[in-house]
Amino acid sequence: MQIIEYNKKYLGDVRDLLTELEKYIVSIDKDNLDQLHSEYHEKMALIDLEKVRKNNGKCYLAIENDKAIGLIMGIIPDYDKYDYLDYKCPKRGIITELIVTAKIRSNGIGKELMDKMESYFRDNNCEYVLVEVFAYNESAVNFYERKGYHTRMNINIKKL
Repeated sequence: MQIIEYNKKYLGDVRDLLTELEKYIVSIDKDNLDQLHSEYHEKMALIDLEKVRKNNGKCYLAIENDKAIGLIMGIIPDYDKYDYLDYKCPKRGIITELIVTAKIRSNGIGKELMDKMESYFRDNNCEYVLVEVFAYNESAVNFYERKGYHTRMNINIKKL
């Protein structure tokens, strides 16, 4: 297995991985708010990759037998011009996607992808890394905690 930067040759694999992740999220969503729209597979990878391109980001792929079996996407966004009013504004990277195909999880591939992205952020003078984790995704919450991440913000929801 090797970690490489995104290459258009693997666009189909990226689409499949993101769709696999969304199907999983839908399956654990206790609020039934997530969905897998019929256009998701075709459009979401392109939207995510464009966000990476526009925000000084990277997409790394875990490749085995010429197939992407995992991916991570991260960005280094600019702050809003008024963020300084209530925030110290240290440079930060944001992990926007992380998926390793279900068949081979728990083999260290997610850790390798995280290490690669954190290295990219360090090389770009980021002081912090942010990642949003779906609260119902307990395995992901545990994974990030093992990697040294902690909860800083909670979003609460109530159905009316």
